Amino acid sequence: MNQEQQVYPNGDKLMRVLAFTLVFSVMNASMFNVVMPIISQEFHIGASEVSWLLTAYMIVYAVGSVTYGKLADKYRLKDLLTFGLIFFALGSIVGLTATHFWMMILGRVLQAAGAAVIPATAMIVPVRYFPQEKRGAALGMTAVGLALGTAIAPIVAGLVTSFASWRFLFLLSILPLIALPFFRKYLDDARGTAQKIDFLGGGLLGGTVALLLLSISQSNWISLVVGVILLVLFIIRIRTAKEPFIQPQLFRNRQYSFSLFIAFLATGMSFGLPFLTPQFLSSLNGLSPAIIGLIMFPAAICSAILGRQGGRLADRKGNSYLVYMATTLIFICFVTLSIMVGISPYVVLFLLIFGNVGQTFMQIAMSNTISRTLTKDQVGVGMGMFSLLNFIAGAMATSIIGKVIDSDARGFHLNPAALFSEAYTFSNIFSGLALLVVLVIVLYTVQSRWTAGQAK
Repeated sequence: MNQEQQVYPNGDKLMRVLAFTLVFSVMNASMFNVVMPIISQEFHIGASEVSWLLTAYMIVYAVGSVTYGKLADKYRLKDLLTFGLIFFALGSIVGLTATHFWMMILGRVLQAAGAAVIPATAMIVPVRYFPQEKRGAALGMTAVGLALGTAIAPIVAGLVTSFASWRFLFLLSILPLIALPFFRKYLDDARGTAQKIDFLGGGLLGGTVALLLLSISQSNWISLVVGVILLVLFIIRIRTAKEPFIQPQLFRNRQYSFSLFIAFLATGMSFGLPFLTPQFLSSLNGLSPAIIGLIMFPAAICSAILGRQGGRLADRKGNSYLVYMATTLIFICFVTLSIMVGISPYVVLFLLIFGNVGQTFMQIAMSNTISRTLTKDQVGVGMGMFSLLNFIAGAMATSIIGKVIDSDARGFHLNPAALFSEAYTFSNIFSGLALLVVLVIVLYTVQSRWTAGQAK
């Protein structure tokens, strides 16, 4: 029985446990943003220093996701999850008891080193344990976990800090250990063929990603130059090593590479909405962080509720159908906000539902599309690379959008229908994102027609 025909009896149970774990992984990545000003005051450090709580976590999390994907091609997934969840909890204990800021950074690094196994698993399990015709629904469950984690992170952070010390946020990251016995019960003992791990190639890839993310988040040109040099060395390494960290033929797969590029653009486009929304609701509408969280909450909950439905749509009607639906919803959101940004927050609350649901559908469709371009022995590292590029796309998008906001070009507007002159900067950004949606759908259509031509 081949991989596509295999029926895994505990697949649905496994996806529910995975969705539960994803909630805490996503929450941990973002809920500390709310308390950074408090941490800055407590440790008497500046904003640039405290930002390392996010930067260090993001770098290790991004590199770890592709590393675990590679390791999953050799080791049992249940063993990697055991290692990861224990490290996740260990980092939480270090952060909880930290007396110096460097200990806080160490705790976040340990958390990220463990938590990175979760997005890697979320990409691999639906592909390994579900046939193609049921994979969309499984990916929909991962979307539910992602959406729920995003929705409740700011609310949980606000509640915890209102009644107790911000340090108790670290305790929440110990809870995923509850899921460990279930992972060990439901995951099988399958492992890939024995092979050596190319630590040099992995180190070059990790260094490349770390320096490129640093160059984006810190606007550091030296990091960019060194990162590019390491990237060149990594390419040379995978071409010359006997058993490279990533097989070059993975990127010779044109369907995979082109899908990865489209997903990169789509992720950058999607990251713009959750980053921009607090910015314009604060500067244009004068809302507090707590109220902003409440305005964003309904859209995130709708994404969680409809995530599984989106996966089932992909199974019944195909990935292309879901991509077109997703881009339509996102385009409506971006174009309308480019006209109306600055209007009543209650109108924004409604428009965010279109954008968030579209973003969730897009993630499901692209995950499903990319998974179908991979052979069984490429799934781990192939989906790991997809996860890695998601982080890089998000970092690039938020950095570019942040610089556009700082430029404050209110004297110029792309959309002549924009209602509020003081909102022209945000209107221009949403107009640019709407154009990016058009580019994504054009590229996806070209790829779909090329793939259909190849199949004939």
